[in-house]
Amino acid sequence: MTSETTTKRTAHIISHTHWDREWYLPYEKHHMRLIRLMDVLMDTLENDTEYKSFYLDGQTIILEDYLQVRPEQKERLEKYIREGRIFIGPWYILQDAFLTSGEANIRNMQIGHKDARRYGQISKIGYFPDTFGLVGQTPQLMRQSGIDNAVFGRGVKPTGFNNTVADSDYESSFSELIWEGPDGSKVLGILFANWYSNGNEVPVDPEEAKIFWDKKLADAEKYASMPELLYMNGCDHQPIQTDLAQALETARALYPDTEFVHSNFPKYLEAVKQAKDGELSVVRGELRSQRTDGWGTLVNTASARVYLKQMNQHGQALLEKVAEPLASYARLAGQAYPHDLLTYAWKTLMQNHPHDSICGCSVDEVHQEMVTRFAKSRNVAESIIDESKQAIADAVDTSVFSTYGENAVPFVVFNTTGWKRSGAVSVDLDVERVYFRDGGTLEEMSRRMKELDLGPRAVIDADGKPVAFMLEDLGLRFGYDLPDDKFRQPFMARAVRITLEADQIPALGLKTYALVGGAAAEGLNVHNGSLVKEGHVMENDNLRIEPAANGSIAITDKRTGRVYRDLLIYEDTGDIGNEYMYKQPEGEEALTTKDLKASIRVMEDTSYRAVLEITHDWAIPASADKLLDQEQVELVYFPERKAQRVQETVPMRIRTRITLERKGQGVHVEASFNNQAKDHRVRLLMPTDITTSNHHVDSMFEIVTRDNNPAKEWQNPSNAQHQQAFVDVSGEGAGLTVANLGLNEYEVLRDGRNTIAVTLLRSVGELGDWGHFLTPEAQCLGEHTVHLELIPHGGDGVDSGAYQEAYQFQIPWTAAQTGQHAGNIPADHAAFAWEGKDLAFSSWKVNEESGDDMLRWYNMKPETSQLRLQLSSDHGSVYKTNILEEPSAEQLAVHEGRIELPAGPCEIITAGIRPLS
Repeated sequence: MTSETTTKRTAHIISHTHWDREWYLPYEKHHMRLIRLMDVLMDTLENDTEYKSFYLDGQTIILEDYLQVRPEQKERLEKYIREGRIFIGPWYILQDAFLTSGEANIRNMQIGHKDARRYGQISKIGYFPDTFGLVGQTPQLMRQSGIDNAVFGRGVKPTGFNNTVADSDYESSFSELIWEGPDGSKVLGILFANWYSNGNEVPVDPEEAKIFWDKKLADAEKYASMPELLYMNGCDHQPIQTDLAQALETARALYPDTEFVHSNFPKYLEAVKQAKDGELSVVRGELRSQRTDGWGTLVNTASARVYLKQMNQHGQALLEKVAEPLASYARLAGQAYPHDLLTYAWKTLMQNHPHDSICGCSVDEVHQEMVTRFAKSRNVAESIIDESKQAIADAVDTSVFSTYGENAVPFVVFNTTGWKRSGAVSVDLDVERVYFRDGGTLEEMSRRMKELDLGPRAVIDADGKPVAFMLEDLGLRFGYDLPDDKFRQPFMARAVRITLEADQIPALGLKTYALVGGAAAEGLNVHNGSLVKEGHVMENDNLRIEPAANGSIAITDKRTGRVYRDLLIYEDTGDIGNEYMYKQPEGEEALTTKDLKASIRVMEDTSYRAVLEITHDWAIPASADKLLDQEQVELVYFPERKAQRVQETVPMRIRTRITLERKGQGVHVEASFNNQAKDHRVRLLMPTDITTSNHHVDSMFEIVTRDNNPAKEWQNPSNAQHQQAFVDVSGEGAGLTVANLGLNEYEVLRDGRNTIAVTLLRSVGELGDWGHFLTPEAQCLGEHTVHLELIPHGGDGVDSGAYQEAYQFQIPWTAAQTGQHAGNIPADHAAFAWEGKDLAFSSWKVNEESGDDMLRWYNMKPETSQLRLQLSSDHGSVYKTNILEEPSAEQLAVHEGRIELPAGPCEIITAGIRPLS
């Protein structure tokens, strides 16, 4: 301790419970225990005035869960919150930091604040008790939320089995530290150096209390920089200690030199700020437990139950990148913004975001329920998307297509990304419909639709320019409308699927096309070219793709001349670890497809897209041997296990589709396989052969630079890491970015080639951690499909547009059929136009209270940049705001509808735009 020994120390005891909604028990079993805990808590607060307060784990969803069963307790609960005896917020749920998107984290903070505000107070505590590491932008996110602190348990000090700690040369000398983000934002960091249970079950008996406090006081002082000592009175699902007041009286009698206070976080943090003597250590950027032996980081939760990560990526993208911007856009068509529906969809999705949920490290029943929640949230998002896109499409002026006859079928293609976009888009159209209400028998209607002559067809844009496309006849289709003012309207239709080359669709905008037929289509067909050259080689103006006999590919970047070889080799190893951590059997050699002959065929070849299918017929070991079962039952620590894989093999056929588009900057990869093996990991290998000691990876509102080699303390042979949208290895004049959809684990191999390895599947059979919990569904048997994009570039992922391409890869195209009509939205239109070469666009939504548009960007580089935003005539004043969208009195200068706003290094920028009244 740095303070004088005569200074009286204070022991701050903060009562809490860390409430995993679901984990080693399914949700409802934890839920029933929560009801009992909350009942006891309020009885204790009522009957014991010395029981001062309770911290409700930083997540307001606990209030929802409790009041769902005890609605009659709302007034009582509200009373204790307003009195400052129950502290709630700031989050809706305690989320995992690396597996949830930046926008999901902001919605989490926004909704948590909104829900807490209803009860009268918001606890401004940056609470991350058990999060599996923390992203580097956390200090900025806290500061923009009006929070000047972060309280956490992982990322700096080593934590291992059963959350034990080990001595080392830590990044911080003390449990109190200054945490600085990449933009320069700083918060007071409080590390649970002795975990968030170091004040749990305080004894009342003097003899027991003496033993307890002698150890606890010494443990806390070992790491504390001041005589303000923190004791967390609680743990996972911990019941209330109802005799705490008596226990503290015992402690006061035993230790007159120590002030024992039943405290709370505001009091404790204020005491720390007042007592701070000298400079604390400054920790910068991500907190990922890199200065450890590497066995307790829990990083491989990024690949446990990959199917959950894929569902989450899709659900997040639909909400933040499609539903919200389309609903915002639809206001131009007079449609109200669906605030409540979006909040419901976000809450449902975020119920899957706690670390024990999205990390895939719970019992099977938990993750079964998660699949249902993902579907529920997705269904709401899709409903919002369908209504919004139809409202916009029906307001688009499509009258230009009337010259092509009444049977011309207009449709609108939307680009909800932040940059112009080109590419192949598929849209299903009804060429003609016949409604049941118009009479006739079902047989007559069906025959009429089936006999419809599709004849010659063409696709044109609003300027009458023909567009390259393919038409697939989907045949007879039953459908129905659900009008707002009448009963459902069923119909029979003749459906087709149009796949066209959409070109330069404006950012946050749309472009209108029409399918025309008959005489109007004659002479409009675009000449069919080819992207397939000799053999199975594919080529456009940017890239040349050559498959090898073993199914790997070589990509030549024609812009730089760089050739990337041996890409897309599959690797399989055993995994005798658990849902938390990967462990390869000792001495095992990895299996690969390097020496396996593949079959290759052309699946599609048009002027704008070509597809190769590469098939591997592989045999891999069926499972681990029986020793693994024994080691699991005996709770053998996973790094010390000796199990191996059996000799028996099972087939694994992998079908890989390689897609190159005419204007493509990258190569799309889709791999499908039926996994029938257990206890193993499958990865895709992409050697870069770029000489560099570090790499770049997409994280929350940040492109992080990480070392290829771990710290000297690292002992784990694996150095897997988290990613969100992509990982990138770059050097002088060359780089390879690998984007993914929901594949959150990668490793840059120390193999002399700086190979990017992306985990496609990890199969394990137990939860792990503190007991024996079998999880057969974590073996992930059955069909799997994964998606990646390989994007070569000239060495700078931002300047080359490679990162922009990777971000767009995350976001699906959207399209809607409409009719021929006048409208107030032009056929080629964008709601906003912006520029900023180093900026990434993040979101467009509407603020519930003000009705203002909220646009967000972040600076991908650690240097100052500039945002230029062009407004339409519908928009009025502009102001800069924080992530809580709190209105600012400072207005930004608007000149001829244009604003310029400096963007600081790695800054997250939110602009509020007031519509003209």
